[in-house]
Amino acid sequence: MATFVLVHGAWHGGWCWKRVRDILQRLGHEVFTPTLTGVGERAHLLDPKVDLETHINDVLNLIRWEELNDVVLCGHSYAGCVASAVADRIPERISHLVYLDAFVPETGKSLHDCLPEEQRALQLELCGQVGDGWKVPPIPAEVFNVNAADRAWVDRQCTPQPLATFQQPVLRTGKPLPAGKVTYVLATGWEGSPFGQFHERAQRVGWGSITLDGGHDLMLDKPAEVAQILLATAG
Repeated sequence: MATFVLVHGAWHGGWCWKRVRDILQRLGHEVFTPTLTGVGERAHLLDPKVDLETHINDVLNLIRWEELNDVVLCGHSYAGCVASAVADRIPERISHLVYLDAFVPETGKSLHDCLPEEQRALQLELCGQVGDGWKVPPIPAEVFNVNAADRAWVDRQCTPQPLATFQQPVLRTGKPLPAGKVTYVLATGWEGSPFGQFHERAQRVGWGSITLDGGHDLMLDKPAEVAQILLATAG
């Protein structure tokens, strides 16, 4: 039996992993899909003080208090920042790190440092217009080419994201995980993706590198394929 911790991206919640979680659990595996502070069913905790470090601690504390080891840790999109820091701080508990169409900032860089200027500027503009200067409203599911049947549902489920989570740098203190313990999965079925740079880096440094023809929310568009990738990394 393998243990999986699947971390959602910005504006989402643990709800987005339902399909993948169900597949893995039916096969007898242990699956955790935490919702980060301030979004999803934890939206009542939304606060200007919620930042990347808050979300890193959400996942660290889950792993510590559930006493998890040999964890396959998967971060989608924004959660690539979260998962990178978690794997850096407790590498002895991580058997494999999977980036699912995710940001992988260099140490000292934030998510916003990795965005094209026009995308970053739009987020800041919307934050000022409708987010009281500290909340970033959700990007419509259509922009990410979420499959048509799920778009309205995803738009209803998504909630504002604290700006600080995008602006706080990722700081690594230890050695990176061995290349054989990291896999990058790139979604190729949507336009305007900022993630090609990370897939190219994965290939340069010898990580596992996979492409899937689907929208950004691969756990919704391609749940069986995502589950199979996770199972393969579990050995």
